[in-house]
Amino acid sequence: MSDTSLVKPGRSRILFLPLSLITYGLALLALLIPILAPLSSPSLQVGQVASQDIRAAQAISYESEVLTEQQREAAERAIPNQYTPPDTGVARRQLETLRAVLAYISSVRADNFASPEQKLADLSALEEIHISQDTAARLLALSESRWQSVQQEAIVVLEQVMRSTIREDRLEEARRSVPALVSLSLPEEQAAIVAELAAALVAPNSFFSEELTEAARQKAGEAVAPVTRSFKAGETVIQRGQVLTAANLEALQKLGLVQPQFSWKDLLGAAIIALLAVGIMLNYLWRTLFLAQGMRALALIVVLFSAFMLVARLIIPAQTVIPYLFPLSAYGLIVAALFGAEPALITALMLAILAAYHLPNAIELTIFYILSGFFGVLALGRAQRMISFFWAGVAVAGSGMLVILTYRLPQPNIDWIGIATLSGAAFLNGIASASLTLLLQLFLAQFLGMTTALQLMEISRPDHPLLQLLLRNAPGTYQHSLQVANLAEQAAERIGADTLLTRVGALYHDVGKALNPAFYIENQVPGSVNPHEGLDPLTSAQTIIRHIADGVELARKYRLPKRVQNFIREHHGTMITRYQYYNALQAAGGNEDQVNEEDFRYPGPRPQSRETAVLMLADGSEARMRAERPKDETELRLLIKAVIDHRVSTAQLDQTDLTLRDLDEIVDSFATTLRGIYHPRIEYPMLEKANLPRSDTSPTIPAMLRSSTELPVHSPTESPPGAAKSP
Repeated sequence: MSDTSLVKPGRSRILFLPLSLITYGLALLALLIPILAPLSSPSLQVGQVASQDIRAAQAISYESEVLTEQQREAAERAIPNQYTPPDTGVARRQLETLRAVLAYISSVRADNFASPEQKLADLSALEEIHISQDTAARLLALSESRWQSVQQEAIVVLEQVMRSTIREDRLEEARRSVPALVSLSLPEEQAAIVAELAAALVAPNSFFSEELTEAARQKAGEAVAPVTRSFKAGETVIQRGQVLTAANLEALQKLGLVQPQFSWKDLLGAAIIALLAVGIMLNYLWRTLFLAQGMRALALIVVLFSAFMLVARLIIPAQTVIPYLFPLSAYGLIVAALFGAEPALITALMLAILAAYHLPNAIELTIFYILSGFFGVLALGRAQRMISFFWAGVAVAGSGMLVILTYRLPQPNIDWIGIATLSGAAFLNGIASASLTLLLQLFLAQFLGMTTALQLMEISRPDHPLLQLLLRNAPGTYQHSLQVANLAEQAAERIGADTLLTRVGALYHDVGKALNPAFYIENQVPGSVNPHEGLDPLTSAQTIIRHIADGVELARKYRLPKRVQNFIREHHGTMITRYQYYNALQAAGGNEDQVNEEDFRYPGPRPQSRETAVLMLADGSEARMRAERPKDETELRLLIKAVIDHRVSTAQLDQTDLTLRDLDEIVDSFATTLRGIYHPRIEYPMLEKANLPRSDTSPTIPAMLRSSTELPVHSPTESPPGAAKSP
């Protein structure tokens, strides 16, 4: 319900061409975004969760480099570290060292000049091995024969140990095995001395070889046979919700599903579908909405359409839950709240087709968006109450859930968790769509000077401050406004105009009279002095005409929408105040050259819409009805037709699209409503209470009824100077 555009048709066509080209370009870009995105950054990566099932389009068999490499790596990891063979040189060096140690011990034992303490100190000074004090004391205490046995056994044990493979990581294990190799013929004390001497000189004789290890692993890897993978046409390659691996991505690459090559076919398909959708939408908007609302309304719808489409195409592809959560239905609800259901349904259909184009589950998403959006728009209706937005959200959520169940339940393996998740997303979608609609439609209406049904319902409340001001200052004008509102509302409904806007505009059309109420006859008390009697005709006319400017000023002060302000400006059009003009002519002796007709003309403009035109006709008809009181329906219809003919003959309706059929409907509606408002009244006889019989306490209804039309009738030129209504 935007203001009617005053842009000339030729200029509008010039503006419409670049708007169409921009819209088409944005639509084409939005369709190509999911195709162009993989060229710059892959949409699928290792570790990402698959957003939908992906099936093989054709049968394929290939050697999987990823799986083969994984098998090779596993084979190589199975090869342990490789070590060099036992080095006999190490064993010989250790045996020589042992012999040298034994010889040194023998020399210390044979030193007769050293004291026992000195001998213990000499044994502790050995560098090759460490001999404890206890072992040193036992060594010195051995007899020569036993010492000889210990020496021989120590050499034998060390040689035996060093013949086995001893790695650095197994050195302690080898040393712990020494006591078990000592001959059981030796006493335990001597066996302990042998084990300590031999274990001290056990050393690694096999070392880690990086070259041998690498060679063994390479040989194991080369022995692995290539791994072959095969897929049949239609076979599921990746299931929805599966975490992607390198092997999955390799399969998608082999199937051509990752980083697809951009081709002229993709561009041509996107260009055609964008041309069809945008062409249908713009053609419809040009033929319907532009003619009724103007270029600004058309541009707003195009901007909303492009914004929702671009955001949807950026977010929805390659996702699982987000497509069902994205509030695409909010677009249709916003358009319906601002411009009505029909443009919302037509354009939302095009948006749903483009938003789901070329996606893996395009059919399901398209039906989801279309049905949820349509049900939301139908539930919203005229958006005249807050509860309407609630039911619209419920309709969006409920229809979306049903679409999900329709497509998911027939699947062989029903994923109840997935269905519950998507249903929850559809529920949140309904809430988000209704909330976003309520927020944006109020913001857009304020920003663009548009009028919404909610705004009209709010300002039509009797407790609105401006209506209260009119009621207190000018109660007669207030009652007149109510009568005109009822009259205009019924007529607007008959011709298909905006009834709510018409009623609200009628309530405020004479609000300017609240500043000078005594100058208008409906507010004058019978018998009071008419302030116009002391004014010259020009001043009297300017005072009456002033209520237009005063009304606009009050409307701006109380922030009434521009559409409502238009009713104040246009309800008298560019007509003249006939009574004051007639008096001015009489004062000039009938010389029209001495009277400037423009001084007695309302500033206008003439009605620019069907709604303001209906108000003009209702205002004039109601005023004539109150003044002349026609006695039957024939006279009533002639009176209404006279008012309408006068407006038509003075070109007041030239800038509206009212047809002759509309005018006939208005006459019928006015006649029906006015007949109900000003129906004949029963005239009760004056009864003298003193003369009434005591038993008769109720008045007698006379047989003959006197119509209110028997009251004196005043022509417009005979009405009092305070009459603000001239036909």
